[in-house]
Amino acid sequence: MPYRGDVFAEGHYYHIYNRGAGKAPIFFQPDDYEHCLRLIKRHREQYGVCVVAYCLMPNHYHFCLRQEGEQALSRFMAIIFNSYVQAVNRRRERAGTLFQGRFRHAWIDREEYLAHLCRYIHLNPVKANLASRPGEWPYSNYPEWVGARSGTLKDQGLISALFPTAAAYERFVADGRDEEKSLQHIRPYVWDWPPGGRRRTRPPGGRNLREVSVDRRCRAD
Repeated sequence: MPYRGDVFAEGHYYHIYNRGAGKAPIFFQPDDYEHCLRLIKRHREQYGVCVVAYCLMPNHYHFCLRQEGEQALSRFMAIIFNSYVQAVNRRRERAGTLFQGRFRHAWIDREEYLAHLCRYIHLNPVKANLASRPGEWPYSNYPEWVGARSGTLKDQGLISALFPTAAAYERFVADGRDEEKSLQHIRPYVWDWPPGGRRRTRPPGGRNLREVSVDRRCRAD
């Protein structure tokens, strides 16, 4: 998954996602999910990445990430998932590709859609009938968003800026009527592999997203 010349820039938010080749699984057992998360925790500071929201699913993943330094997010993704594929191949004595090509990404250029994207990410297990509520799925940071679990893969400053209380985000996620309405507006950011699908990627010189938080640095506490 080499750097492809994609335009990633400091201070910008991106929806990054991929799925297994032929829609096949990419996570086979709990240790696989945990290994992937350990890799993210190990390398995020080195590559200047803030994890805003994530959800790891059996055959795909979603991240909302903010680039905090000059190194492109694509380098971070290459380190994480090249290492992950090698580990899975060794563990399962398999060879060959695991993912359906390179990861895909969409640039989040509108502040008002940032929370809607995070809700979309956190609701993935519910939509896939893997959980009745988002908090039941252990491989997302929804529990961190609502204060049900401590963890470092979150941006507490951003969460607090978007939602004054944990209960406010819980209500926002549970509001199905608002969720269906918001999907119509955020489709360019959640392009789920349709043929000819359109996504937003930041053009050279494109405007930055207005900062939601006064302190842009990723704050886990």
